[in-house]
Amino acid sequence: MLRPFIDAHVHLNTNTQTKLQLAAQYDAYFVSINTDIPFFIDLQAQQEMITTLNKSAQRSFFITSFDTQYWNTPRWLPHAMEQIKAGIAAGAKGVKIWKNIGMDENLKDAQGNFVLLDDARFDPIFQYLSDAGILLINHQGEPRNCWLPLEEMTVASDRNYFAAHPEYHMFKNKHYPSYETHMAARDRVLERYPKLNYVGLHLFSMEYDLDEVAKRLDRFPNTKTDLAERICHVQLQAMQDWKKVRQFFIDYQDRIIYGTDVIDDGSTSAETIAAKLEQLWKYHWEFFATDHIMEAPEFTGSFKGLNLPQPVLKKIFYSNAVATYKLDLPQTDF
Repeated sequence: MLRPFIDAHVHLNTNTQTKLQLAAQYDAYFVSINTDIPFFIDLQAQQEMITTLNKSAQRSFFITSFDTQYWNTPRWLPHAMEQIKAGIAAGAKGVKIWKNIGMDENLKDAQGNFVLLDDARFDPIFQYLSDAGILLINHQGEPRNCWLPLEEMTVASDRNYFAAHPEYHMFKNKHYPSYETHMAARDRVLERYPKLNYVGLHLFSMEYDLDEVAKRLDRFPNTKTDLAERICHVQLQAMQDWKKVRQFFIDYQDRIIYGTDVIDDGSTSAETIAAKLEQLWKYHWEFFATDHIMEAPEFTGSFKGLNLPQPVLKKIFYSNAVATYKLDLPQTDF
């Protein structure tokens, strides 16, 4: 493993020390992304958790967010702006918008239409972030598999997730916006705010085809993407066209950020979370750094590791996160 490195997409919502001990062992750092998720602790508590964790080990940074509890009332925008500004003042490295925009029955306009990312009511937020040079981090929509029947999904992790969370399985919710509608709304925002610094999480939610990710990175030069919970999709494509996948990471080496999307919410033990992090870190490093023949639990078949050059690995696993999130860490030469 590279040392130091950054897992730049996690959700650290418990005050347990085992994960911090593991991070010290590997010289790893975390970017914990606060998110307005119904089954998470609230946003203020998520922020306070990182402060608490950093009292024992300075290895965690955080991204702030805002909620929608006052939606369709005059209080909504002032409340959201207050949350954003307070989070940034407390040290947040950016602002997160989650998939509930466009996928929540409670977020509709006066005509009963789903509110999407390009709704004009978000414009003051985007304008503020753009003018202030504050990073926007966005989980827009879901993997394209979300709009398919379970048996047609390409990877087991998606089948398992949407079987367990039918409320987000859009194949069963046909009155919700389509996959294409979500992607188009996101693209329109980026067109309207070309100076907005933006990370399209989860490979821009276009994980099924790295060519589509490349098109967005080319079209929107102030954007980057992360790999969180989508590396199996990359591995599936590597099995099909190894050279193309490898070249994608070389061509866009300055625009890709490593992360696991591990959720530490207390539903599993601290030891289990640490073991999961360690297993993923080693497994992902093997895929990106070696040419070993590997297998993935999410699909059948084998594929070869990408064996990326060391300078590319250093960017993906460390330097890009430091630069993008403006982390208080050295841009080391390793």
